[in-house]
Amino acid sequence: MLKKLALGLGAVVAVLVIIIATRPSEFAIKRSLAINAPPEIVYAHVVDFHEWASWSPWDALDPSMKKTYTGGPGVGAKYEWLGNDKVGSGAMTIADAKPNEAVGITLEFKTPIEATNRTDITFAKSATGTDVTWSMSGNNNFMSKAFSLVVDMDKMVGADFEKGLGSLKSVSETHAKKAAEEKAAAEKAAAEAAAAAAAAAATVDAGTP
Repeated sequence: MLKKLALGLGAVVAVLVIIIATRPSEFAIKRSLAINAPPEIVYAHVVDFHEWASWSPWDALDPSMKKTYTGGPGVGAKYEWLGNDKVGSGAMTIADAKPNEAVGITLEFKTPIEATNRTDITFAKSATGTDVTWSMSGNNNFMSKAFSLVVDMDKMVGADFEKGLGSLKSVSETHAKKAAEEKAAAEKAAAEAAAAAAAAAATVDAGTP
């Protein structure tokens, strides 16, 4: 009886291993959102890791998360985090960046599982602002394939991307509105100053014999 149970269990394990092994070796997750702000404003919130706290979908999961920043905005900048079970620990490094067009990031997870993936955020200028796309791609090892049997990674990570893009939209549009208001105020002040100068010059000319 025990022998039959062992053989049956072995057969189940063998089938499970085969199923896991035949899962896709690569994955790609992508989400996009239109933002009513110029590319340079949206880009600035992404290329500088210090700005991520204002829109990242993960910061709110652990307010006491330890963060370490190395390097300035742009290529080579590194952000490391160490948090609770919800965020784990890891690091992000800007691998490449094209001003106002794209930011490529090497994403390293250290805990709860180890993995290294590629993340890209692109910015395409549109008639109303910027179309932003956030994507992540990488290879699935055996454990990742097994995990994907019970968890829909596209749905789980995609939901975080959607939340992050929504926050990035809010932050960027607020910034764009403020910049537009400041520009309008500066132009109005300059126009008023020019008009006053012209009026003063006209008065002087009128009084000249």
